[in-house]
Amino acid sequence: MKLQKQLSWLFAGLILLGIGLVIFPLFQEQRQAKAPVAAGAPGVTAVPRTTSATATPEAWLLPFPTQTPTTTQRLITVTPLPTATTTPMPTATARATMTLAATMSPPETSTVMVTRATATATAVIPTATPTTTVAPTATATAVALPPTTTNPIVPGFRERFGVAGGNGHLINAVNAGLPAGLFVNWRVDPTQPIWYGVRFWHTVRVHQAGVRSNWADIDRVLAEQPGAVWVIGNEPDVYVQDGVDPQTYARIYHETYTYIKARDPNALVAIGSVAQPTPLRRAYLDIVLDTYQANYGAPMPIDIWTVHAFVFREEAGSWGVGIPPGMGGAGAKLYEVSEHGNLEIFKQNLIDFRAWMAQRGYADRPLAVTEYGIVMPHDYGYPPEAVAAFMTQTFDFFLNAANSTGYAADGGRLVQWWVWFSLYEEQEGYGTGNLVDGQGGQLTPLGQVFADYVNGR
Repeated sequence: MKLQKQLSWLFAGLILLGIGLVIFPLFQEQRQAKAPVAAGAPGVTAVPRTTSATATPEAWLLPFPTQTPTTTQRLITVTPLPTATTTPMPTATARATMTLAATMSPPETSTVMVTRATATATAVIPTATPTTTVAPTATATAVALPPTTTNPIVPGFRERFGVAGGNGHLINAVNAGLPAGLFVNWRVDPTQPIWYGVRFWHTVRVHQAGVRSNWADIDRVLAEQPGAVWVIGNEPDVYVQDGVDPQTYARIYHETYTYIKARDPNALVAIGSVAQPTPLRRAYLDIVLDTYQANYGAPMPIDIWTVHAFVFREEAGSWGVGIPPGMGGAGAKLYEVSEHGNLEIFKQNLIDFRAWMAQRGYADRPLAVTEYGIVMPHDYGYPPEAVAAFMTQTFDFFLNAANSTGYAADGGRLVQWWVWFSLYEEQEGYGTGNLVDGQGGQLTPLGQVFADYVNGR
């Protein structure tokens, strides 16, 4: 009996040993499969990880490179235009006061990369919303320019209010009740005629070597959408955007303008927007216009002028928009974070830009602010109620600011169209101005302020 019991234990042990010999190699294989393998290990081919990303039409989200001026850069001396004065006028009709809940959480993006440690000031945004008439700062100089069209370009009320962003967010916003009349998505898009009651402006992207938009798309739009608006370049004065020197931009503009007009004489061609209407950016445009005149023996033909209207620092290697390609920094504006939403700076820059347009002979051309808004994070001094106040006050300014340097066909108004940035930007710190929620598609509280303003006029 004792021997039989010993044999039974021996037999059980052999069975367990056999099972162990089978399971242990499998366990080892499983451990090796889970262990990370260093790329380049002997006998091992590393399989690269793939990630999916949604390309953003704007390059605002890229860090600004440190710009080191070269000895070949042209230094520009900038003489500021005289300061304009403003005279408040009574509002003809009362408008309901719009409020925005201070508890608004930022939705989960345009030119800035901000070093958060530098933001210590609280922005002060005026709360008054008077309608405004502005005194002229310059007298127009007579220059022979080709006419834009046989009829002046004057937008209807709703068309003046534009938005920038992605196509899907536009659909969500319009379906949610946003009454936008103009849309910009920073590219040539053959799928975008007038739809949803929103007019689309095509943007031909450029770089130092020429046009970088797809020529097949350009040809298709020319064939299918006669009379379209074409903006040549997006911030050619900013390195991380289209980033070309002013002489090169003049050449690219001439070639693109000629190509478009030869195929669609009724097309409206607009100059690309510089990042902000400051003296340094006007100096960049002076070189563009002078180069065009010298190279082609005629003033630069521009149907529509466009400009962006941010308040950003102009300094190499800092937050903001840097120094334009091919230029030195003379006359640069060293704005602080606390001035990003300064309404008086915003207005004066546009008043001076219109006066400069008149000096250059373009008083009879309409002007579009094709991108502007507040992009600084809330904790930089831009809470929801301050952003809402900035929006409505800029709307008031756009609708009412007029003088003798403005567009005569539009009652002397300085600006004919304006485009808020943006519909939706998901990156943290850039969604301050979001009009629509990126997930559910509903209007944000700020988007509702936009809608209430337009619908209430």
